[in-house]
Amino acid sequence: MSKSDFGLIGLAVMGQNLVLNVESRGFKVSVYNRTTSVMEEFIGENEGKNLVGCPSLEEFVESLASPRKIQIMVKAGGPVDAVIESLIPLLDEGDIIIDGGNTLYTDTDRREKYLEEKGLRFIGAGVSGGEEGALKGPSIMPGGPESTWEVMQPIFEAISAKVDGTPCVTHIGRGGAGHFVKMVHNGIEYGDMQLICEAYNIFKAAGFSNEEQADIFAEWNAGDLESFLIEITANIFKQKDPETGKDIVDVIVDKAGQKGTGRWTVMESVEQAVPFSTIAGSVEARIISSLRDQRKVASGILQGPDNWSFDLTGMSKADLVKKVRNALYASKIVSYAQGLDLITKVGKDKGWKLDLGAIARIWRGGCIIRAKFLNHITDAYEENSDLTNLMLAPFFTEILNSGQQDWREVVALAATNGIPVPSFGGSLSYYDAYRAERLPANLLQAQRDFFGAHTYERTDKPEGEFFHTEDWPDLIS
Repeated sequence: MSKSDFGLIGLAVMGQNLVLNVESRGFKVSVYNRTTSVMEEFIGENEGKNLVGCPSLEEFVESLASPRKIQIMVKAGGPVDAVIESLIPLLDEGDIIIDGGNTLYTDTDRREKYLEEKGLRFIGAGVSGGEEGALKGPSIMPGGPESTWEVMQPIFEAISAKVDGTPCVTHIGRGGAGHFVKMVHNGIEYGDMQLICEAYNIFKAAGFSNEEQADIFAEWNAGDLESFLIEITANIFKQKDPETGKDIVDVIVDKAGQKGTGRWTVMESVEQAVPFSTIAGSVEARIISSLRDQRKVASGILQGPDNWSFDLTGMSKADLVKKVRNALYASKIVSYAQGLDLITKVGKDKGWKLDLGAIARIWRGGCIIRAKFLNHITDAYEENSDLTNLMLAPFFTEILNSGQQDWREVVALAATNGIPVPSFGGSLSYYDAYRAERLPANLLQAQRDFFGAHTYERTDKPEGEFFHTEDWPDLIS
């Protein structure tokens, strides 16, 4: 009996769908789950498929062809380490373990070095696309040695999403590079979702019905803003609750969840000193949404604008839609610019030699942030691989310059009417700060020198020379 080409441990929905995807591409797959009944039920539901169910880890490992290729789909952290430890005594030199979960990239760095010392190979592979992507074709971001990628390439390319015939997978780099890029992808996803929610909130406050919003987002999806998230948003506004007959979006509690990858990305941006206002604003928005009980109390105590309604005098609904669309597009550019800056900074520090154009290319299909927009990012980095900031690519510069006035009006309109827009506003502040020839940091440096003798540079002296004022005025008591 022939041995299996691929093995998977962890048969939750993502794991099951990934197994079915691999099997559908002509590979024989072995599966193992800690709870044997889950494995048996899965095998029973898929009779006739080229699957091998294994009740023990030993049988699972023995069923795989050499070099063994084993993907782990379990909860990040300790459970991954536990599975790895249980596999090590059963594996042979050169066998490959793949962590396909949302793992902190520093853990992947550690695991690769640890397993390399034991003669085993390790891949940290970010997998995006949710349950549907796992089944039909995800975007895959594998890290690890080039030689290991070459072994896995036929399987990964076969199961990944395809755009214009190109697989949405590429070797990202050594160590935790794959999981790092997936982490930033998730941060950008947070930003995209929050920007859409802010547009929705503005339209809702302006009196747009859910039906009108469905039409707006559907129209946007037919143009330059075409994306998976815009598309599903249009469909969400059409969905009725079968129990009440109301629009489902109005029945759902305004309290957002998160699994941690957005927070990880923001924490990394702080560590790396990379501005991250759009995505940081989106993470903060989720956190504030979770304080629902506090918000309900505060809503009766803290005052907002006297007149809680949009003054649309001189502005048609069509005008507002255009302005919000331009604000969304501009903010989206900023979000990606910040995410790609973080990838660039960490990639250089780690010596990963990351290809931003290739990364944008594999995000075009399968993943949650897949969008027409990504073609232009790929083009921008192919035209200039040394691009210092996405906003400076001619295509995006034109969009920002032509839409910045609408963007300002939307943020001002929201502030005037008490509508929180942390990601719209944070994006605009970043844009204005980045384009500013002079910022008020000169005063900040004076403050630092006053209280802590931290020194400063002078505009009339060569760069790199530092000075300290000895005789700052005494404080007035």
